[in-house]
Amino acid sequence: MIDSTSSFDRTARAAALSDDSSSAGPVRAERIRDRLQTDNAEQLNAALGSQPEVRPEVVARGQALAADPNYPGAAVISKVAAMILNSPDPSEDQS
Repeated sequence: MIDSTSSFDRTARAAALSDDSSSAGPVRAERIRDRLQTDNAEQLNAALGSQPEVRPEVVARGQALAADPNYPGAAVISKVAAMILNSPDPSEDQS
């Protein structure tokens, strides 16, 4: 998804919009239009439909990891815990 408020090139636009008295005429910013192409939508839907809803090999791997007492490793648990502790508290959001 393209965020309509994002800028693909702020420096080029800033330079184009800067006050330059040496230019011969008004500065025009080029308008780029988004396009949606649905040419392959039917093919993508068909490919998606041909995939199984449940992938047994992925389920088996998940079951094996869930049964493994060493998964995830202590280093991963410590790293995730530190990330949680260092993240901002959304209930204290003052925006």
